[in-house]
Parts: sequence; structure tokens; C-alpha cells
Amino acid sequence: MKIKFTVNGKENDLDPPPKKRLLDILRDDLDLIGAKEGCGKGECGACTVLMNGKQVNSCLIPALQVPGSHIVTIEGLQQWSGFPAIEQAYIEHGAVQCGFCMSGFVMSSAALLAKFSSPISVEQIKWELAGNICRCTGYEKIVEAVRDLSQQPALIQQIKNDWQHAFGGR
Repeated sequence: MKIKFTVNGKENDLDPPPKKRLLDILRDDLDLIGAKEGCGKGECGACTVLMNGKQVNSCLIPALQVPGSHIVTIEGLQQWSGFPAIEQAYIEHGAVQCGFCMSGFVMSSAALLAKFSSPISVEQIKWELAGNICRCTGYEKIVEAVRDLSQQPALIQQIKNDWQHAFGGR
């Protein structure tokens, strides 16, 4: 099955089996290993990517749903102008321990910041990050990092601009 799609701004033309997961396409075919397989059932968020302007669990997306898609992985997010601030907030708050789940949390954080305007309540942050599981941090430091980010209107605008550039009207 031939598919054409964009990942991190680069056009791709592949021929995967229709049921091959997007996670496996990213990791095995495109060497983008930032998205991790945790549960393989869409419950842990370690494989979160942005697809057509929505955060998705790449372990649940079969190749037959990928054609024409615009996808951003953690590797692509690292090129966004707002990424260094997200990274710094996670570091400053000690929100990273083993790091396995972090790409999913960071992707979800970017989606949250693109979706809302400042300030974002702690309850809303918890709700928006609920699809991500971390076994190391206890979440409080992650929530604090995102709360601090959400109180920076200029950063939120940067993320919204990055989002618009990546997805246009999607």
C-alpha cells in the first residue's frame, strides 16, 4: 500500500502493510525513535505525536489512516521556536527522571499550550495531560512545569505560531 505523508515538514513516500502502526513506521522506516512504545494499547502516552493538528497515540494509528497526514514527532518539535522554553521548564522543575515518558508529555504539553490561552488552570493541565503515564515523577513537577509555561503569554503565542506553521488550518 503506497502512502504519501509529511513528517516534521519532510515528504515521505512509503509502501508499508496497511495495518503497520504509525509508531513502527516512525521508528523502523524513518529512524525517528523519540516516540516510545510503552503499553501498545494507547493508554500510556509514550508514543504521542501530533497528527493533523491533534495529539494521537501513534501505536493506535494503522498505516491506512496515514496518507496525506501532517505529523510532528518530538524530533520535529525540537525545531519549534517554543521548544527550548518547554525543555527548560521541565529541567528546572525536576520533571524528568528516567525520561521514557517525556517525549509524550512534552508533545502533550505543546498541544495544550497551542490549544489554550494564558493562564491555564491546574485542573485543566491535569485533564489535558491525563493520557500520559509516568511511573517516576509523581506528576506534580510535570504539572508545575506546564503551569509555569502557561503563565507566559509570549511563549504561548510562539507555540501557536509554530503550530500554525506545522499544521496550517488543521
